[in-house]
Amino acid sequence: MSKPVLHNSSAGLPAAAEAPRPNDQPNAERRPADVEMARVLHTKPVSMALDPSGSAIAHWKHEPLHDVVEPMSHHVIMAYNGSMQRMERRTGRSVAIGTFRPGVLIIIPEGSSSRWDIPKPVDVVQLYLPHTVLKRVADEADIATPLDLLERTAHPDPITSRLILSATDVLESNEALDTLFRHQLIDLLATRLLAAHTGSPTTIQPTMGGLSPKVLQGAIERLRSDSDADVSLAALASDAGLSRFHFCRAFKESTGLSPHAWLRQHRLEQAMNMLRDTDASVVSIAAELGYASQTAFAAAFRKLTGETPSDWRRRMR
Repeated sequence: MSKPVLHNSSAGLPAAAEAPRPNDQPNAERRPADVEMARVLHTKPVSMALDPSGSAIAHWKHEPLHDVVEPMSHHVIMAYNGSMQRMERRTGRSVAIGTFRPGVLIIIPEGSSSRWDIPKPVDVVQLYLPHTVLKRVADEADIATPLDLLERTAHPDPITSRLILSATDVLESNEALDTLFRHQLIDLLATRLLAAHTGSPTTIQPTMGGLSPKVLQGAIERLRSDSDADVSLAALASDAGLSRFHFCRAFKESTGLSPHAWLRQHRLEQAMNMLRDTDASVVSIAAELGYASQTAFAAAFRKLTGETPSDWRRRMR
């Protein structure tokens, strides 16, 4: 697994603008999710990838837990990645007993508090989602349903669970690719949460029609820009005059690929052309394409082709 952006948990996640929420504890007095998790788990995350929205994805490995998780300023959604085990969660007078196993989802709504008793070590990936992100996605998707997430304890949802776990597998130590992937993933996860994990689940209608030829060409030109260009989902959507939600769906309707998948394929084609047609070193190709290291580039190239860059070059010449 390549190493995503690391974050100092003691500092707390970036603050996100937040409207008052109907919870017992004012939002300003709640801890950011990463700070509260570090406190209660008595460790640091294996890795953490941040998004400018205040969202984050963190991978934790921690010992058995017998403690109270205090109210947090983020919704926390977890996907379990360890061996099966029973656990207990107490919220007020309510007791939920569930089984941690791959394919289940745990949701701690913003501002809620519960006691957890987990008898064995845990390997888990967590999404920290500010309510502002959930609201933005709901507004963009024209969802009028109440936005309060349900508390979930080992709730079966293999699709959402797999999406969260994928966050630690797809990152490539390439800033443009990793940022675009996180933007898409966070919006997609927010959409799934709205569709299946609120008090009034809703069906989100698929987008009909793609981008106009002119708008599509502009998006592709931005994606083809050099490695320092802003290819964030926000920049692409702004150029198109669309919301992030509608841009992603229209781009895929037009090209058959998500923006991240399109850029990933484009970078692979660039790499192949440079390996075949130039004598540039693998190190210099990795740097030109925006990879943090030769190792990260080689791992990404091999994941897509089954070969290292050097082996592919030798075979093609």
